[in-house]
Amino acid sequence: MSVTDEVASEVLLRARVGDPVALATLVESVQNRVYSFSLKMCTQPEDAKDVLQETLLSLVRDIGKFRGDSTLSTWLYTVARSHCIKKRRRGKHAPQAVLSWEDEVDQDEVATDGAALPDESLSQKQLDEVIKAAIVRLSPPYREVFVLRDVEGLSANEVAAVVGIGVEAVKSRLHRARLSVREWVAPALDGKILPSQSPGSCPDVLTLLSKNMEGEISQQTCADMEKHLASCSRCRGACDSLRKTLFACRSTAGDEVPKSVQHSVKVALQQFFSES
Repeated sequence: MSVTDEVASEVLLRARVGDPVALATLVESVQNRVYSFSLKMCTQPEDAKDVLQETLLSLVRDIGKFRGDSTLSTWLYTVARSHCIKKRRRGKHAPQAVLSWEDEVDQDEVATDGAALPDESLSQKQLDEVIKAAIVRLSPPYREVFVLRDVEGLSANEVAAVVGIGVEAVKSRLHRARLSVREWVAPALDGKILPSQSPGSCPDVLTLLSKNMEGEISQQTCADMEKHLASCSRCRGACDSLRKTLFACRSTAGDEVPKSVQHSVKVALQQFFSES
């Protein structure tokens, strides 16, 4: 469910003309989604809190200028992304002269931190931690398209608008990110990692499945893939693990904003209103 889906149209209309109750309702409706995205992109709770606060201040300050040329989701995530990039640029371990995550697009999409893959079934809480760790392992250009598309539920076109790249580039990064996240998460779901292909002449079924999810393969290619999956249990299992991985990732959307963060954001907003 996108941010826009969570906000009633009449609330948005009242907020745009400065209704304080509607503004408060709007902030409450979107804060979990903004915080969830910021936490996955910034990785540090303190940075995510700052990004949330700055994004919500921008929302309150500029909502009157919102004319619906884009979705509210696109607008909010674009603002939050900008603040996340600024945080990374100023961070202690940030690379020099980082103006955009595009500078990192040619890097390997998975960090090599030496951690072992999980090898046994986990509780739901542990699974959520595995999923978050898998997402954090993606380098930012891949992480942002994965989070926006497969966690927050934006369309590929909306992701392209937020990130500022073409739809085809979004989908290319998305396919690679999905396969990388599956390698990390699937063992926690199934207790083992299934290869994406059987030895021999098996097609790259995981990439084909990901492309099919984005409407990128022909009906004939889809039919050929289904025929192969019907006769190849290994490839069928691999595809099932990707589907289950993406379903599990979607469940991590909307991290609840901690009470202490809600309080600090509320204080900042109250201060803004008192000064305006």
